[in-house]
Amino acid sequence: QVQLVESGGGLVQAGGSLRLSCAASGGSVSSYAMGWFRQAPGKEREFVATISRGGGSTDYADSVKGRFTISRVNAKNTVYLQMNSLKPEDTAVYYCAARTIGKYEYEYWGQGTQVTVSS
Repeated sequence: QVQLVESGGGLVQAGGSLRLSCAASGGSVSSYAMGWFRQAPGKEREFVATISRGGGSTDYADSVKGRFTISRVNAKNTVYLQMNSLKPEDTAVYYCAARTIGKYEYEYWGQGTQVTVSS
C-alpha cells in the first residue's frame, strides 16, 4: 500500500497562491488515480480535484475551476495542487488521496495540510 504525505499548506492572503504537494512512499502514484479533498471546520469533507493515473484527465469541483490545477509527476512520485486566486472560503484542511482503478472509494489518505486564506 501507499503512504501519502501532504505539504505546502500555510497562511496566505486572499488572491494569493499556494502549491500543495503530495509525496508517496511504499508504492508508485502511477498505480492510482489521485485526488484532493478538503474539509473546513464544522463542514463535510468535499471533493476538490482528481487526476487520472497518467495525468491525461482531470476533474474539478465547480468552486475551484479556473483557479486550481491538479497535476502529477509520476517519476517523482508526487501529485500537486496549484491553487491560485485563493479566497477565504478555500480555508480548509486539504487531503491527498489515492484510489486504485475499479474501487469505488479512495483507499489511501494523507494526514492533511492546513490552508488558511485571510481577508
